[in-house]
Amino acid sequence: MRNLKIPDQRHPEKAHRPDQAQPKKPDWIRVRAPGGQGYANTHRIIREHGLSTVCAEAGCPNVGECWSAGHATMMIMGEICTRGCSFCNVATGRPEALDPFEPGRVADAVARLGLKHVVITSVDRDDLADGGAGHFARTIRAIRHKAPEATIEVLTPDFLKCGPQALEAVVAARPDVFNHNLETVPGLYPEVRPGARYFHSLRLLQRVKELDPAMFTKSGIMVGLGEDRQAVLQVMDDLRAADVDFLTIGQYLQPTPKHHAVARFVPPEEFAAYEKAAFGKGFLMVSASPLTRSSYHAGADFARLRAARQKAMEK
Repeated sequence: MRNLKIPDQRHPEKAHRPDQAQPKKPDWIRVRAPGGQGYANTHRIIREHGLSTVCAEAGCPNVGECWSAGHATMMIMGEICTRGCSFCNVATGRPEALDPFEPGRVADAVARLGLKHVVITSVDRDDLADGGAGHFARTIRAIRHKAPEATIEVLTPDFLKCGPQALEAVVAARPDVFNHNLETVPGLYPEVRPGARYFHSLRLLQRVKELDPAMFTKSGIMVGLGEDRQAVLQVMDDLRAADVDFLTIGQYLQPTPKHHAVARFVPPEEFAAYEKAAFGKGFLMVSASPLTRSSYHAGADFARLRAARQKAMEK
């Protein structure tokens, strides 16, 4: 039978791009296959509450491990993003209106899952005047009401097309960690993250600290997109200049042939070297490994982050 090429229905906006070869993953990138009672329970609670997770929508390689442990990163404001970053597996298009009941459902799911630390992220919503900042704030407050013992980490968009009140609304809701990912080095923004601006994202993180100096800030990048070591080290310096506390560095994995190609698979020893360099530059917490993602082991990392700050204050 002749092999038929099936078009990518999920990413029509990327259909015009030429296919990029997907190299075989090295032995050090191995993930746990989804399954087991814990995974099934997490999947059921997410489904019953009508929620989306970045674990599923972005094709996270750690979904089997995390869901089996009852951990899931909630993705609010729909499953359709207004931007078309070349690395991302979330669909691009025209999003639906916000669901005013979503914050309550997220809070109920957090309580049902018994999460001690929850990460809330979203698609980019450039169609909204506040970029969805108010929806983030309502979700944070709903979780505080339903699951008061849970610590909350938000992974927000850049609010590029909004006024300063958007960021201020999220910070005023008092998440425990404010995360916004730079994703890559500035020289790769035109091809990897064309709808964003590197220095705007840096300024966003710096502004969080100005609004609330006690709030933990966090950012992350992928490697293997074509960057060099010096550019990664410069990103570290830029983030420390913005007083960012926590850095994550993980391997970029190409979702489909239509997405940005993997330039190389960075070996574990290079991640270890990045981690050492980042701690040397003053980050309180660093997670750097091939499978590191923003929300991977986020609860345990937050506990260590808080302990590191306390230790630094005692010196």
